Amino acid sequence: MDYKHQEIEQKWQAKWREDKTYRVVEDQSKEKFYVLDMFPYPSGAGLHVGHPLGYIASDIYSRFKKLQGFNVLHPMGYDSFGLPAEQYAIQTGQHPAVTTEQNINRYREQLDKIGFAFDWEREIRTSDPKYYKWTQWIFKQLFNSWYDQKANKARPIESLIALFAEKGNTEVTACSCDDTPIITASEWTNFSETERENILSKYRLAYLADSWVNWCPELGTVLANDEVKDGVSERGGFPVEQKLMKQWNLRVTAYADRLLSGLDEIDFSESLKEQQRNWIGKSAGASVTFKVANRDESIEVFTTRPDTIFGVSFMVLAPEHELVDSITTTEFKDQVDEYKKLSANKSERERQANVKSVSGQFTGAYAVHPFTGGNVPIWIGDYVLAGYGTGAVMAVPAGDQRDYNFAKKFDLSIPNIFDGANLEEAANSDNSIPLTQSDFLNDLCGKEAVLKCIEEIEQKGIGRGKVNFRLRDAVFSRQRYWGEPFPIYYENGQPNLVADDKQVMLPKIDTYLPTPDGQPPLARASKQDWNIWEGDSMEFNTMPGWAGSSWYFLRYMDPNNDKQLVDKQIAEYWNQVDLYVGGAEHAVGHLLYSRFWTKFLFDIGQINFQEPFKKLINQGMILGNSAIAKCLGVKVKELTLICGTKISFDRERQVLVTKSMIDQDKLPSEQIDRMVDIRLPIDNLINEFDFDLVSFLKSARGNQFTDSVFLSETGYYLEGKLFDLNGTALNEPGKFQVFREVEKMSKRWFNVQTPDELCEKYGADTLRCYEMFLGPLEQSKPWNTKGINGVNNFLRKFWNLFHSDGQFMVSTKEATPEELKILHTAIKKVQDDLDRMSFNTVVSQLMIAVNELNEINNLSEEVLSKLVVLLSPYAPHLAEELWEALGNESSVTTAEWPKFIAANIEESSFEYPVSFNGKMRFKISLPTNMSKSEIETEVLSHEKSKHYLDGKTPKKVIVVPNRIVNVVA
Repeated sequence: MDYKHQEIEQKWQAKWREDKTYRVVEDQSKEKFYVLDMFPYPSGAGLHVGHPLGYIASDIYSRFKKLQGFNVLHPMGYDSFGLPAEQYAIQTGQHPAVTTEQNINRYREQLDKIGFAFDWEREIRTSDPKYYKWTQWIFKQLFNSWYDQKANKARPIESLIALFAEKGNTEVTACSCDDTPIITASEWTNFSETERENILSKYRLAYLADSWVNWCPELGTVLANDEVKDGVSERGGFPVEQKLMKQWNLRVTAYADRLLSGLDEIDFSESLKEQQRNWIGKSAGASVTFKVANRDESIEVFTTRPDTIFGVSFMVLAPEHELVDSITTTEFKDQVDEYKKLSANKSERERQANVKSVSGQFTGAYAVHPFTGGNVPIWIGDYVLAGYGTGAVMAVPAGDQRDYNFAKKFDLSIPNIFDGANLEEAANSDNSIPLTQSDFLNDLCGKEAVLKCIEEIEQKGIGRGKVNFRLRDAVFSRQRYWGEPFPIYYENGQPNLVADDKQVMLPKIDTYLPTPDGQPPLARASKQDWNIWEGDSMEFNTMPGWAGSSWYFLRYMDPNNDKQLVDKQIAEYWNQVDLYVGGAEHAVGHLLYSRFWTKFLFDIGQINFQEPFKKLINQGMILGNSAIAKCLGVKVKELTLICGTKISFDRERQVLVTKSMIDQDKLPSEQIDRMVDIRLPIDNLINEFDFDLVSFLKSARGNQFTDSVFLSETGYYLEGKLFDLNGTALNEPGKFQVFREVEKMSKRWFNVQTPDELCEKYGADTLRCYEMFLGPLEQSKPWNTKGINGVNNFLRKFWNLFHSDGQFMVSTKEATPEELKILHTAIKKVQDDLDRMSFNTVVSQLMIAVNELNEINNLSEEVLSKLVVLLSPYAPHLAEELWEALGNESSVTTAEWPKFIAANIEESSFEYPVSFNGKMRFKISLPTNMSKSEIETEVLSHEKSKHYLDGKTPKKVIVVPNRIVNVVA
């Protein structure tokens, strides 16, 4: 009987569905284990082989824990709100819900083919109104809460209102906006409703504020920092600029300390924890006020090194700082305006990362040094961010490298306040050097100097000691259609919550673009299009993509509950996610926000734990092999450029022009074009390196490049002709050699391998084993199918252990010691490796066991049945088929994980190397339970010992049991 993977896999996938094999219920008699994957966004391209890498690992571990007796929850759903479906709607007019449904159906088909043990009755979709009803509910709780720093938790807004009515806010210790005014109880009582709401919004955990955001005009929406790469949107590559807009914000900064301390309680990689620590960025220092010379305004700065204040020689404001326009003098207004425009085209991340490039512009204004009274020039520079700290820095070039670089670039003063420090090449970085030229701080250094300076600052009334965080409140608005609608309406300009017994649904609109006057797409809907319309208008923004993913792990526990977010008893049973598998790229996005939301839900009594995920594993990427042509020409200038590589085509002389030729004045430099990479579709590949360029240029995608030059390692292609590097025309114009590059697998790079064809050809079990066999889960690795035949052969060999001459055949005889040794060696190694999540080495061990058992005839059913259980997490279809053939009526998932018995792998004898005077002469096999004296007797009585001793009496015999014997003659 042959191993027919297609028949076997189709049979068992159907049976699992029919029997609801993977259905999970709460069972208090069993210990729970919750395994979760970061759920996918269902894109139109479907899954490629890189997507299921983490899913396969988590599925293997889920099956392993179930076999160990745990009640395992391993659900799956879809992060189904997202930009791609909306962009497709803009292009085609098709509602995003239709596109999303089609894509989900495609994903589900692919996931089912791979044989995952998901309980599909628990499936969730973030775009399902039954789901986002509870996302909206969480937003309402955030809106109706404030953070009490004394209690160190969120509390209902009603408790804050009561405090205001009794004592005003003078004794309130809360996280609030920096511009919150001091009010008395009588003032609060006399305030209008609008005035009261304006005060409360300074404290609410969800509030409206003017915020600097990453605005993408082409997409018509705000983007999160992790949605922006190198100044352009991650989706589509469109320019992103900084823009001040009224947005909903979540006061995540209230939880900054708890987010930091909570990192000590969870099992994340140290590198990911460090990313979150740096993102939160807790620092202690001082807030200091500098007055603007000859004006009423003042500038507040936060510094971690107030002790260096006597080294301040200039100030730098963020280009977006609110004072820039008012303090800039007429002389410098045009230059400042131009610089602000340039800065607006850079994302915050780009501005922070670009440490080598120094830019800035003088405003013409000066500040007054608070201690010396001297004038301090005020500049603007894009390395200062409006949203971090106060958006202003006191520049100390002697002690900060960025300030030093800025001072050197613009020839500004660098007063040396560090005794004996050499500032010729760089700023001082040694904090142990005593201060000098610093008045009352002279001869002090380190913490002592900092504390002394803070004391003086507070005595002078020019500032105070302060703890600051790099973390900023999270912008929670998006100007798009396909997202969660806010449960908010406006009346007289004030936001109000829609009542809990009503749910705001996405209205239908005629087109998915912003309105002509720049409002979000939802503003296109009329009153009649909304299922709920209250007040003057509804909220037209939608929530960001991370809203639904911040709490989805809770909904899997109780997905059909229409009365509450999650039943508290059910949440108490499933509790935290025991193992979470997903990408490290979400370190300061989803992984941070889900921790924030979990702590908030704990504060309001919804759940009894503060961290969502106990353990996180970041799987690496499976990389694709791209075919690339180096392309030149005017028509491709809008594509991503490879900076630094310059080459162009001189049409008059029909030769390629290199940068060295320009340097030698052979051609004017304006004839140089930058070279760009064009990813080529595999459909046009003739073989691994040769590409049918003619066919490509005739295609819809390729015709935009018909006037371009394509460069290979051996020549170039232009206007239907292939030339060598000397400009000689070659005979094969269609055969063009491509470059190869290993990079992220992506549909847009034309380097995708889908799992469908591999499941068809080799089987899902082969795919599952092969993806694990490629290497450690956490490492990225290039995709290569050259080794997949070996894994497929392993499964065929496994099948053949149970079959002889086409018939199922196993023996009921008692297992031999040799069989038991092979089996229990495998049990120990497989369990140890799975316990430490070394998924690749398990496959290797199973291969070894199969090869060793293949050398034995008439194998015992006792051994083979346990071997099937060991294999079942990796190859569930094959395991189910063999388990059934062994006479079992229930699924292999109900089996018990084999117990390791050490006695079965213990050796009864050991082959000792026997040495004479340190040189090994022969080996002798002796029982392992022999004493040292018995071993010595056996060795010395051996014929070969008599030969080497030649009648002499040995001076000494060294015996190390189960290791060596050395005879000193």
